[in-house]
Amino acid sequence: MLRQSKSPLLSLPGAVPAEGPDEGVAAHYGDLFREQRALAGGSGFVDLSHRGVLTVTGPERLSWLHLLITQHVSELPPGQATEALILSPHGHIEHALYLVDDGETTWIHAEPGTQGDLFAYLESMKFFYKVEVADRTDDFAVVHLPAGSIAEVPDGVVARETAYGRDLFLPRGQLSAFAAEHGPAAGVLACEALRVEAHRPRLGLETDHRTIPHELGLIGVAVHLQKGCYRGQETVARVHNLGKPPRRLVFLHLDGSEVHLPAHGAAVRLASDGPEGRQLGFVTTSARHHELGPIALALVKRNVPLDAPLLVGEGTAASQEVVVEP
Repeated sequence: MLRQSKSPLLSLPGAVPAEGPDEGVAAHYGDLFREQRALAGGSGFVDLSHRGVLTVTGPERLSWLHLLITQHVSELPPGQATEALILSPHGHIEHALYLVDDGETTWIHAEPGTQGDLFAYLESMKFFYKVEVADRTDDFAVVHLPAGSIAEVPDGVVARETAYGRDLFLPRGQLSAFAAEHGPAAGVLACEALRVEAHRPRLGLETDHRTIPHELGLIGVAVHLQKGCYRGQETVARVHNLGKPPRRLVFLHLDGSEVHLPAHGAAVRLASDGPEGRQLGFVTTSARHHELGPIALALVKRNVPLDAPLLVGEGTAASQEVVVEP
């Protein structure tokens, strides 16, 4: 995965660099729970300038995108946010796109390091359509304002507004000035804790090479069932109409006495089978929440009993909440 250049906001007081897929921005600025509470209360912002940014222009941009992605966007109104996937021919998730159209340009942000492959795929599918695709990651930084924020969007800046807040496509040169005016900044760990609380999956964490949208509850969110053909649609329709996905996303409450959070990929087992029992799934994201304590998302086999106590990793006790129905 390609790494983005370091954010200038890593020079803010208390900034601790993030690792893994969020390398390049701050994990936190010295007080994780204060930052979480600020975001939950609608104040502050999150530097997501490591995310990839693409634009699509041209008179046929929406009808063309409609053919390639899982979402219905052919008549997407200006300013209306949506999200979509690009699937493999077998229906496995390859890319996650977070979109808004401003009436002239479709703006997309994507997971850090995925924009190169996403750009290459979109570019290869242009054919004779009147569209232009551009990788604007070097020019624009994604900044997240939480739900309830009263911060004003700078003039000329495109905003993608959802129930979880607003994602701004901010010119990179304005990032430091924006931070000075709209702080305090919150790190990605605070943002991730609220994402886990909201049961929202993330590409590369809640997904692996065989994940299909049904396992993550993305049908109706990022996948429209009433639109025309797109790559992987056969699998989407077959599982929706005739079967069940092999795995399901669950939300876990973890034993708060443990010092360390389980890592991505930590095994999930039935508590009754003990730490040497058969693995039934794995942790995808874990976090420390300012109210709920240690929490996690995990992918488990569909037939894991809903009320079964679980063990995570080397023996951390966990109880589950249903995200995707079995």
